[in-house]
Amino acid sequence: MSDHSKLALYVHLPWCVRKCPYCDFNSHQLKTPKPDSTYIDVLLQDFELDRPLVEDRCIDSVFFGGGTPSLFAPEDFARLLQALRQRIAFSDDAEITLEANPGTIERGRFAGYAQAGINRVSLGAQTFAPQTLKLLGRIHTPQDTLRAVDELRAAGLHNFNIDLMYALPQQGIDAALTDIKIVCELQPSHISYYQLTLEPGTVFHARPPVLPDEELAWQIQTESQRLLAAAGYQQYEVSAYAKSGARCRHNLNYWLFGDYLGLGAGAHGKLTHHLPQGIMRTTKPKQPREYQAQVSRATQVASATQVASAAQVASVAQVASVAQVGERQGIPINQLPFEFMLNALRLNEGFATRDFETSTGLSAEALQPTVERAVARGLMEAGAAGWRATSLGLRFLNDLQMSFLE
Repeated sequence: MSDHSKLALYVHLPWCVRKCPYCDFNSHQLKTPKPDSTYIDVLLQDFELDRPLVEDRCIDSVFFGGGTPSLFAPEDFARLLQALRQRIAFSDDAEITLEANPGTIERGRFAGYAQAGINRVSLGAQTFAPQTLKLLGRIHTPQDTLRAVDELRAAGLHNFNIDLMYALPQQGIDAALTDIKIVCELQPSHISYYQLTLEPGTVFHARPPVLPDEELAWQIQTESQRLLAAAGYQQYEVSAYAKSGARCRHNLNYWLFGDYLGLGAGAHGKLTHHLPQGIMRTTKPKQPREYQAQVSRATQVASATQVASAAQVASVAQVASVAQVGERQGIPINQLPFEFMLNALRLNEGFATRDFETSTGLSAEALQPTVERAVARGLMEAGAAGWRATSLGLRFLNDLQMSFLE
């Protein structure tokens, strides 16, 4: 399978039991005992509408994100994955990840998810300190996380990630390092470790809790990285640490400017057709009701268009352009360097100039003036086959990325 034919699929399931005060993701509090499984039908209709754009591609990874996807039953995922496999090719070893909240997993459910086709799980632990979990608005306990890990292994799901946050409300370095020691003892194949930030539009942004200062946060980060490395976790991205062979393929596709299709309320996508002019971003409506209404309307338009005469419709691509959900917007050529660097510079190993040229259609010479200035400032350095951010560049990553907009 060629790299061009590979496609990642992101599926957004936007409901949570309760909205966490720090969360700025597109999530909505569930007002019924369980989510409506007819949402699965809407996702399939959404795929049918986008299918003309990707039907010659092959799904290499799937990520069920949210929200809390584990609110949906195993049979919902089995039905969705089976229907998708009937409509588009999948890699034989496709990575299929499910985000799960330890507080929403009924006993035995992981075995059902594995039977449905899930082969990787991302578990949102965040911390193992009970009081801090309450401050974060989480509905699970540390014991729930430990039980979930046991059930993952019992179900044969040994490829799993644990999400942890640091620089949390009232957190000192001892408490932060205790979290790291516990997660290393659990031996997940992958750890996501990221700093709590106060994002606009969240409860914490409106009413900020007391957080560690910048110096303490940096001390927590560096000491935690030392412990993770000693436990055999290699940092390969700003917030990603993996055992050998366990890097997240789906996220690597994002970070290297690969293509992905987004399904579901608020889902984003990026698709390439003709380089460099034909790279576009897609965005689905954020509100679940509006998303489902748009899918319904577009499906009706597509059905009516498909029965029209050949003189009215020249190709299935025209159907897709008429019956679309959300927005599609081309990326201006002069913004492609920034769009690429936005994620590629997060990788510890950086990027190969060949990857830049292949994914953008631009010559690496276009980067040279900006790269030279970044090197002079100590923010970038030569990598194995291209360029990467230095340790200083990673500390001032936003500034470095923004320099490629100039």
